Amino acid sequence: MKRRNLILLILLVAISTSLIVGCSNKTNLTDNNNANNNGSTDEKQTDEYGIHIDEDSVTFTDGRDKEVTIKKAPKRVIVLFDSYLEVWCKSGGTVVGRLEAPPEKMVEEAKDAEVVGKQGAISLEKMLSLEPDLVILNSNQKSQMELVQSLEDNEIQMIALNYFVKDDYFKLVRLFTALNDREDLYEEHAVKVKEDIESIVEKAPTDKEYKVLLMMASAKSITVRGSDSTVGEMLEDLNTINISDAISDTLDSKAFSMEKVIEEDPDFIFVQTTGSDKEKVLERLKKDVEDNPAWSSLTAVKEDRYIFLPKDLYMYKPNHRYAEAYEGLAKILYPDVFK
Repeated sequence: MKRRNLILLILLVAISTSLIVGCSNKTNLTDNNNANNNGSTDEKQTDEYGIHIDEDSVTFTDGRDKEVTIKKAPKRVIVLFDSYLEVWCKSGGTVVGRLEAPPEKMVEEAKDAEVVGKQGAISLEKMLSLEPDLVILNSNQKSQMELVQSLEDNEIQMIALNYFVKDDYFKLVRLFTALNDREDLYEEHAVKVKEDIESIVEKAPTDKEYKVLLMMASAKSITVRGSDSTVGEMLEDLNTINISDAISDTLDSKAFSMEKVIEEDPDFIFVQTTGSDKEKVLERLKKDVEDNPAWSSLTAVKEDRYIFLPKDLYMYKPNHRYAEAYEGLAKILYPDVFK
């Protein structure tokens, strides 16, 4: 009898040990699977623009070259740059504060937001009264960067951004749609726009090699822009040669040289205009450029290729209309291809 009891006891111990090992292995397997799943999730969250998207936050390097982490779904947002404002609203965001804007630059979705000042004269007091949980700044404007310390002192989340060329736009859309949890709008306003641009660029002839001059005209001065500007990049992508690239000066401050223009004799001359007084801009152009006897001898002028570009697509950032802006230039340059 004792022998039988001993055998039963041994069997019970063996069965219990087997169950414990089995459960342990199952637990380890589950932990390993979870670890693997978490690893693959993390990998998917890192975007090609260096933007890391977590469940509740987004981490990236902003225009100050500083890594910042912003909580998702901010509700009380102030945007201090019109181009960012439009992208933010198209990315599913709402705003409680914005800068004063002329009618032609008004972002419809933000028209009812409180005005917190204008460029160069922003009211910190007004901003703080709106109790924002996020402020979006332009890192290239000194007056805005002077607000950083006060925002930090008040524990307000902020990001300072750059926007010069189209990749900057795509990065903005990736960032803003991530913050607003709107992947559908990323597909619409970034992925599709990029595909549309690529299809236009692919059709652009590569054998023409047109020389172009890109001018910026204001009531005070005439300057030229190279391929490192928004419109300059478009013209370069469309296989033109920008004669301004030879001028080794800083962006947006390249001096106009009639001698250089005459020497290069561009096939196309494109003009961007800035400022609200169009008559004064035209007067400046006439005085500094058109009254020069050599101007009418240029190929672009003689062949009616002296073209003023509309502000909405070429002076202001085209944003979600980038492909439309590319197509507009392509139709001017290659009318036989783009009809």
